[in-house]
Amino acid sequence: MAEKVIRVDDIDGSEGGDVSKRDFEVLGRVFTIDLSDDNHKRLIEALEVLATFVDKAVEVKPAGKGRKAASPAKVKGYSNNDVREWANSNGVEVSERGKIADEVYAAFIEAHPDAKPGV
Repeated sequence: MAEKVIRVDDIDGSEGGDVSKRDFEVLGRVFTIDLSDDNHKRLIEALEVLATFVDKAVEVKPAGKGRKAASPAKVKGYSNNDVREWANSNGVEVSERGKIADEVYAAFIEAHPDAKPGV
């Protein structure tokens, strides 16, 4: 049994022997679309115009995801603020914000027998 495939132009809905799958590339991504010869010619012309602008343009990178949420304390039962307060009151150098050095956590755990290393 024979089958007949009729391609329909994805832009104007026309059918015809000249309608076929057409691949094209935009900014490194490949797309495919069913187009007649006339609409394929229009696509090529549009891509050439677009290429003129893209060649002169500068890519804008997406913005970062913003500030990360504060990381959980590395000591169960105590907050990072508790560790900082202890360090400051015991002459251990610690930053006011940001990452607390592993050595500070180790000293805190040593000074607090009930403290357990967190995950």
